[in-house]
Amino acid sequence: MPSRRVITGRSQEPRRRFAEELRLLRTEKGDSLRQLEVVLGWSASTFGKMEGGQSLGSPEVVEALDQHYGTKSMLLTLWELAVGDPSQFKEQYRRYMTFEAEAVGLWQYSVSAPPGLLQTDGYALEALAAGGLKGEELNQQVQARTSRRKLLEGEEAPPFRVILSEAVLRMSLCDAQEWRFQLEHLLEAAERPNITVHVLPFGTGPHGLMNTDTMFLRLLDGTTVAYTENDVRGELVEESSRVERLHRTYDVVRDLALNPAESRSFILRMLEDLPCEPST
Repeated sequence: MPSRRVITGRSQEPRRRFAEELRLLRTEKGDSLRQLEVVLGWSASTFGKMEGGQSLGSPEVVEALDQHYGTKSMLLTLWELAVGDPSQFKEQYRRYMTFEAEAVGLWQYSVSAPPGLLQTDGYALEALAAGGLKGEELNQQVQARTSRRKLLEGEEAPPFRVILSEAVLRMSLCDAQEWRFQLEHLLEAAERPNITVHVLPFGTGPHGLMNTDTMFLRLLDGTTVAYTENDVRGELVEESSRVERLHRTYDVVRDLALNPAESRSFILRMLEDLPCEPST
């Protein structure tokens, strides 16, 4: 079984890096494209186009390759980076994606949208389309975002605590049924042993993170990094003193938020207040 490579923020264009990694893994294992077709079920031309950079394939194909090569989620992480145009993935965000894939603990505060790790397909589709994406680019970005949900699944999934501003729950989708699915998905996610959901009501007033989405990632070496994002820019914070200050602010916000049971009741009330589905 090949050892997992360390994914670094190389200057190499993500799409090319993905293709080169696919070719290298296949040659190391001694597989031909035809053998991949027989073993995994997709055509040899599919794998050939992926290795040649003409296609990125689907997340299902990439996950099957990760399993085949014993590379855990390395290829899926590279695929996520390659899905978008390189100019949309600044070096800091590429490093963040690497840290997220390796994190052993996550904490997040969300200002206006459910965390990407907890978004349904329908939510991701409407949100990304609202940003101007269309066609194949839109489909690929939706796949890239929703495939990240697998990080929180399985017996070895890291613990994830998220604080949702009430604004997240008030800014509904245009599609009422998809919005219902999203709220139900939040409730279902909160029932998993590794996921904790808090709601921060408007009535708690101003606080130190009210304009900034913030994610903390605890890494295998015991260090913690943070990623902050607003309407203008995102920033990866690695300096320990800054991370500590941010985390203290996060702790204050967590103390203001509803506890998990109260938060569940809050979301349930919002579901009950949604218009009933029309009878057929």
